[in-house]
Amino acid sequence: MAIKQLSVFVENKQGSLHDITDALAKANIDLRSMCVADTSNYGIVRIIANDPDKAKELLDKDGHAANVRLVNAFAVPDQPGGLAKVLSLLEGHGVNIDYMYALITSEEGKAYSVMRTGNTEETDKILIENGIELLDESKLH
Repeated sequence: MAIKQLSVFVENKQGSLHDITDALAKANIDLRSMCVADTSNYGIVRIIANDPDKAKELLDKDGHAANVRLVNAFAVPDQPGGLAKVLSLLEGHGVNIDYMYALITSEEGKAYSVMRTGNTEETDKILIENGIELLDESKLH
């Protein structure tokens, strides 16, 4: 049930983010979520898109270093403590979260998150066994 995330290595300079998003827009690739982590010289742009493989191909062709990897995406009730319950569950199972960010959807009453862990399949299994709704690729198109 894991979903594909596009990670793009970019130089930390004016216009870099626009170049990426503009190229994807011109290819009719719809962004569902984006997270930017940076240092003084470079950044990593993590993107959930409706067609991550096409996005990677396009960005590689444009000279950007991009890769696609699997991440977990899940829903929690959109209320105080919804995310804390899932994080407590994962902590109790010894799951370490490498990074996490929000995923915007139009579904009312739910909040979606994307996370990368050391074992995507095991994390999905824990979430499913505990009644946590997972997001799959079909909801991204």
